[in-house]
Amino acid sequence: METLAAINRWLAKQHVVTWCVANEGELWCANAFYFYDPQAVAFYVLSEDKTRHAQMTGLQAPVAGTVNGQPKSVALIRGVQFSGEIRRLDEAESATPRERYYRRFPVARALAAPMWEIRLHEIKFTDNTLGFGKKLHWLRDSGTQ
Repeated sequence: METLAAINRWLAKQHVVTWCVANEGELWCANAFYFYDPQAVAFYVLSEDKTRHAQMTGLQAPVAGTVNGQPKSVALIRGVQFSGEIRRLDEAESATPRERYYRRFPVARALAAPMWEIRLHEIKFTDNTLGFGKKLHWLRDSGTQ
């Protein structure tokens, strides 16, 4: 099984990402609907600059987070843990991902929030549907595809 392809298929079916940032010893997490780009291996989210997590992020920061389903059976648990970098996109570079985001979440057109890219550097995908505790790992630039 192609690791990244399996992860990409699962992430395309989900819609909420949780990410966490740190600044001066303080930690904070946020949740948002996302558009996932499998070619960039990145999430795109909308978030206002005035939010606590955006203030802590600045224009760019290291990030870690998760995407998970909510199964009632442990045998069906699937989820992603990741690390990477979050950065605020300028208006020009956000045009294409913003349009793709709006196609997925049309109601978001009412928000004037900036777009953020969460570029993943490492992914661990737990998929108990492949066997209890089955983990798939992906590292950017490692050749693990």
